[in-house]
Amino acid sequence: MKVTHILSAKGNTLYTVGSDTPLSQALQTMAEKDIGSLVVMDHGELVGMLTFREVIQAVVRNGGTVGSLIVHSVMDDCPLTCTPDTEMDEVRRMMLGHHARYMPVMTQRTLMGVISFYDVAKAVVDSQDFENRMLKAYIRDWPVEGPAKESAEASGQSTG
Repeated sequence: MKVTHILSAKGNTLYTVGSDTPLSQALQTMAEKDIGSLVVMDHGELVGMLTFREVIQAVVRNGGTVGSLIVHSVMDDCPLTCTPDTEMDEVRRMMLGHHARYMPVMTQRTLMGVISFYDVAKAVVDSQDFENRMLKAYIRDWPVEGPAKESAEASGQSTG
């Protein structure tokens, strides 16, 4: 399965913020939209990622307040990225290896979306559920052969 599968199921709503935005304004957007991250864009280019992890660390460093902090001083300026063609197994390895909960999806320099660890986990569970249903349907329709079929026919039971 590829990242493009998650993006198509998820929709295409993106929330971005500029690097010079006050952190308090970025947090208000995150709270209103009930999202855990914002992609930081300047002049149409990805320059960073703002997640609750960076926010919490900044607030602790700033004595427990947001104060006059701006996004640029808090954001991850080197976020992990992937492409729509990246395989899901690779994305899982990258996210686990770097403790990343959010990953921008890029096609060259164009932001295509953001996937979260939740999105990845949901896609895996959905895929496994589908596979399980297919296997159960296959097993249910499994033709009876050999001694079991002969035994069933001898006792007058239907085998089909």
